[in-house]
Amino acid sequence: MDKQHHIRALLFICWMAFVLIACNLGTSEEAPILEARPSPTPAPTIGYSPLGDAELPGQAAAVSNLRGAELLNLLNEVETDRLIAHIGTLQGFYTRHVNSEKNSDSRGIGAARRYLESQFEQMQNESQGALQYFTHPFELVYNGETTLQYNVVATITGTEPNAGVILVGAHYDSVYLDLDDAEAFAPGAADNGSGVAVLIELARILSKRPHRMTIMFVAFSAEEVGRIGSRRFVEEYIKRLNIPLVAMFNLDALGSNNDKRGNVQDNLLRVYSAGPDNSPSRQLARMVNFIAFNYGPGTDLVIYEDIDREGRYGDHESFSESGYAAIRFIQSLEEHPNGSPEDIVQDIEPAYLAQNAKTLLAVVTALADGPRPPRNISLRDVGGGLRRVVWEPVPDAVSYVIALRSPGSTIFNQQFEVTDNFVDWDGFNSARFVSFAIAAKDASGLIGPLSAEYAIP
Repeated sequence: MDKQHHIRALLFICWMAFVLIACNLGTSEEAPILEARPSPTPAPTIGYSPLGDAELPGQAAAVSNLRGAELLNLLNEVETDRLIAHIGTLQGFYTRHVNSEKNSDSRGIGAARRYLESQFEQMQNESQGALQYFTHPFELVYNGETTLQYNVVATITGTEPNAGVILVGAHYDSVYLDLDDAEAFAPGAADNGSGVAVLIELARILSKRPHRMTIMFVAFSAEEVGRIGSRRFVEEYIKRLNIPLVAMFNLDALGSNNDKRGNVQDNLLRVYSAGPDNSPSRQLARMVNFIAFNYGPGTDLVIYEDIDREGRYGDHESFSESGYAAIRFIQSLEEHPNGSPEDIVQDIEPAYLAQNAKTLLAVVTALADGPRPPRNISLRDVGGGLRRVVWEPVPDAVSYVIALRSPGSTIFNQQFEVTDNFVDWDGFNSARFVSFAIAAKDASGLIGPLSAEYAIP
């Protein structure tokens, strides 16, 4: 990296520190929910079933259609050809192993890093500086070789002070079956060219307009050799600058909907998060499931009660182990083992990849642009078998969505909408629901992030 680039990165880091130093993590008060039930298999999930009119509180209604024309138009900006082209370009560098070629523009991890920089630089120019990019260098020692690696970072600064930061990450390095072989063909199309392609496409679309929250995009290096890039980024950037990170989304392998046995699952994404059941990461997983149900283009987000698949890991763990809410999105089925030279762009399912990109775009948009979550929530008895939930009104909210979770469910599986900042109901009892959370909805139909999840005693 040349001197001018070093200066630009330093100035940007200082500027971000100035903007964000006064921010906090924006967490609300919480009550304990359930004990964790770790399991190597998918947790039991009760599917969503709407409450009947007779079951709803008197002042409540079924949730109206939240996916209005504005959001539909946004999701339609996802371009499948761009996604596939990014994967093809990354595969074309032959290998993205951390010890591969650094100086070539056509081969190795150095070429991949410069390609990512060129994409973010183009967005920076086209957005007239609304998106700013820089690189985060770090030293890596792997297999006896010391190299300088780079995380490539782009940021869209939010319009609302203290609203917090959403980080969307994906690793761009790849490996061969022999993890130490830096010269072998390591196309890494699904793992993780697909995640990087979605990262770039989300940044391109979201850089066109302002957002309430700050959105950060990070392409990590050295994930395949112990997630060193994300670990160093958390320590040297997020924690050092006290970045008010409220959510980290790890996009790692998003392009395959089938396996070697002929199974196909084309409307599902798996979501992994660190426990226990009331951890920040698990609550974030439930929130994105709730948003995808209301907003997504038909993709089901299935929550697993594990931090990752058995014996595997991802960059989200670097954040959750430091106390941040972080989750991994991964394709429904895996066609090739990690490091397979058969993991090529020809095996990517374009329609499935594009649908996943739209789902993630909807989730990020709801969190970044929707109203702030309600605060100061309380549950009290009001007589006659009724309980009242009341909360502080949210500016710009025209209504509120109450999300409810039944016993044994890993997701919010019922919901209703109210226009007041309180609701009286005989359904707030632990025999029917173990917990609830509340999201505000604005005049355009956009909901924001859910509040902290509250246990029903």
